[in-house]
Amino acid sequence: MKVYQTNEIKNIALLGNDGSGKTTLTEALLYESGIIKRRGRITAKNTVSDYFPVEQEYGYSVFSTVYHVEWNGKKLNIIDCPGSDDFVGAAITALNVTDTAILLLNGQYGPEVGTQNHFRYTEKLGKPVIFLVNQLDSEKCDFDHVLEQLKENYGSKVVPVQYPLATGPDFNSLIDVLLMKKYSWGPDGGAPTIEEIPAEEMEKAQAWHKTLVEAAAEHDETLMEKFFESESLTEDEMREGIRKGLAARGMFPVFCVCAGKDMGVRRLMEFLGNVVPFVDEMPTVHNTRGVPVAPDSNGPTSLYFFKTAVEPHIGDVQYFKVMSGVVHEGDDLNNADRGSKERMAQLYVCAGANREKVDELRAGDIGCTVKLKDVKTGNTLNSKDCENRFNFIKYPNPKYTRAIKPVNEADTEKMMAVLNRMREEDPTWVVEQSKELKQILVHGQGEFHLRTLKWRLENNEKLQVQFYEPKIPYRETITKAARADYRHKKQSGGAGQFGEVHLIVEPYYEGMPAPELYKFNGQEFKMNVKSTETIDLEWGGKLVFVNSVVGGAIDTRFMPAILKGIMSRMEQGPLTGSYARDVRVIVYDGKMHPVDSNEISFMLAGRQAFSEAFKNAGPKILEPIYDVEVFVPSDKLGDVMSDMQGRRGMIMGMSSEKGYEKLAAKVPLKEMSNYSTALSSLTGGRASFIMKFASYELVPTDVQNKLMKEFEEQEKEEV
Repeated sequence: MKVYQTNEIKNIALLGNDGSGKTTLTEALLYESGIIKRRGRITAKNTVSDYFPVEQEYGYSVFSTVYHVEWNGKKLNIIDCPGSDDFVGAAITALNVTDTAILLLNGQYGPEVGTQNHFRYTEKLGKPVIFLVNQLDSEKCDFDHVLEQLKENYGSKVVPVQYPLATGPDFNSLIDVLLMKKYSWGPDGGAPTIEEIPAEEMEKAQAWHKTLVEAAAEHDETLMEKFFESESLTEDEMREGIRKGLAARGMFPVFCVCAGKDMGVRRLMEFLGNVVPFVDEMPTVHNTRGVPVAPDSNGPTSLYFFKTAVEPHIGDVQYFKVMSGVVHEGDDLNNADRGSKERMAQLYVCAGANREKVDELRAGDIGCTVKLKDVKTGNTLNSKDCENRFNFIKYPNPKYTRAIKPVNEADTEKMMAVLNRMREEDPTWVVEQSKELKQILVHGQGEFHLRTLKWRLENNEKLQVQFYEPKIPYRETITKAARADYRHKKQSGGAGQFGEVHLIVEPYYEGMPAPELYKFNGQEFKMNVKSTETIDLEWGGKLVFVNSVVGGAIDTRFMPAILKGIMSRMEQGPLTGSYARDVRVIVYDGKMHPVDSNEISFMLAGRQAFSEAFKNAGPKILEPIYDVEVFVPSDKLGDVMSDMQGRRGMIMGMSSEKGYEKLAAKVPLKEMSNYSTALSSLTGGRASFIMKFASYELVPTDVQNKLMKEFEEQEKEEV
C-alpha cells in the first residue's frame, strides 16, 4: 500500500440511527474500492463491521469499526459507529478523531432520535455534516418528505446535491444537480450509466442546481463575485465552495444511496474524495497544555490512542491517530501518561478484523497496532523530546446503573479485572466499588448497554453474574437544634476509662452566625466560642465542629477524639445507616478524670452524645435529585410528561429543538432506575434523555417512613 501524505488523507465518521443501514453501506464502500471481493450480509454474519460474537448474537452494532478505502489517489479513513444511543461513546470517540460526519438516514423514517443526538454532537464539536438518505427502494420511502423534515430541523443550510426520480422497489436512478447528470443502474447496482437529464426533469434540476451554486458561492468572496456576474460556477469552483461551506458548517449537502443494491455508492465516494476537507484543512487540536498540535509530518511524532478492541487469539488491538510527525515500524516511543517506553513492532491499516501491514503512517492518518505492553485508551505516545498529551474526548454522564456480583463469590476479583479491561474498550462503562452502598456498581448509557456487558461476561469470559437494583445513596440531616450529654465510664482493675461530653447539634447552612445562646426546656445555655473547625465531607455537605468548653472542663487535647467519635457516627446515620451531612456540633461542657480520661473515652462519649442529640433534632432523610432532559417527538410529549410526574418528577420547562420537544425536569434518582427502558417503550425508541446530579432534597414523609421501616427490618435480619 502506498504511503499517503497528510494532504491526501480524509477522516470520516459514519453515523446514523439503528436500522439506517451503516453496516450495509460499509460493505458497499469496501466492495466498490476493491478492499473486499464480495459484499457480506448481516443475516449471513459475514460483514466487515459487526464481526464480534455479541454483535452477531444481538444483530446490532456494539463497537465502532475502523476501515479505510482508497479512491482516486486519496485515502478515506472511515469509522462506522453503532446507531443505538446506548453505545454513544463510540460515536463521540469517532467524531473527535475524524473531520467530517456522514449522517445516514433511513428513507422510510427520515431524521430520527439517533439523527438528532448525533447532529447535536457534531454541533458541539464543530464538525462538517453530510446527510445521506438510504433505502430509497423501500415502499415507505418518501424522499421529498425526508428533505422537508431535514430543512424543518436544520434550516436552509440543508442543500440537496441529488434527488431520486422515483422511490420504492422501482428505484434505479437519480439526478445529480452538482454534475447536472442522470445516474441509473441495472438490478445489481455498481457502475452507473451516466446520461443527460431528461427534458421533463430539467426545470426542477436547474432550480436545485442554482440553490447549490448559491450555497457554494456563499463562503468564498471570489466565488460570490463571480456568481453575481455570471450566475454560474465551474464544477471545480463549486467543489471548492462546497468544501469551504462544509468546513464552516455553512451547508449540509444531501446525497442519495441504496446501499443494499450498491446504487449511488461510487458517486458518494467520488464526492468524499473530491470535496470533503482534508485533515490539514480542519481546525487544529490542542494538547492538555493548550498548545496547538498541527497534523504536520515534519513535526515530532505523537500518537493518540482512541480505541482498544480485545480480539480472540490476538489480545488487545490498539487504534491510534497520528497527531503529528511520522510513525515507522520499529519506532521506540514514550508513553506520556504512564511513563513507560513502547516499541511499535507492527503497524497496520484496518478494515474491520482484516488488517494490512504498513511500514509507516503520516500525520493525520489512522492505524492500529498489537502487543503493546502498557498502553490504555486515551494514552499518548511521543518521540523523544516531545511532551504532548491529549484529553479532548468528553463522554456523557451514565444514565443506567445496576449493582453486579458474580454467582460464585470467589469470582469477585476475576470479575473486577474483566470489568476494568472491558472499560478500556468502552469508556462509557463505569465501574465503581461503593464503600457507602457496599455494592459493586456498573454504570452505563442504558439497559441494552449493560445487557451487552452481561452477555460478554457470561459468554466470552464464562463468568456467571447477577444484576440487581442498586441501593440509593441517601443522606441524613437534622431540622432543629437538640442537646445531649453522655458519660462513658468503665472500671476493670487498674486504669479505667472516663469521659463526659455535653453538646448541642443544629442544622448547618452557609453563612450562619456564630452560636451565642440556646434554650432547652426553659434552661439557657450561653456559648463562648474558642475555636471552629469546618470539615468538607467527602460525601457532600459539611460538618462544623465548635469548641465552646470553658474553665478547662475538657482538656483541648481530647477535642480531636470527640470529633473522631462524631465523624464515625456521621458515617452511619440513625435513620437508614446513610451518611449524615450539614450539621453544626457545639461541645460546650463535660468532665474528665485526672487518671482515667483518655482519647478512647472521649471518642466514645462524643459518639454517643452526638447520636442521641441527632435522633432528637428532627432527623430527616435527603435523596439525590437529578436534572433530566428528555428529547421526545411532539406526538409523544403528553405520555412522557405523564410518566415523569408519576416518578415524582417536577417539570421545570419545555422547549422545541429541531423537530423534537425538550422536556426539563428534576427527578429523584430512586425513580430513574428503569427510566431508559420505560422511555423506549413509551416512544417506540424515538426519545432520548440525559441526566446529571443536581442536589440533595428532603424526601416526602411517606417515603421516609417506608425507608426507615425497611432499614429496621434489614437490621433485624442481620442480627
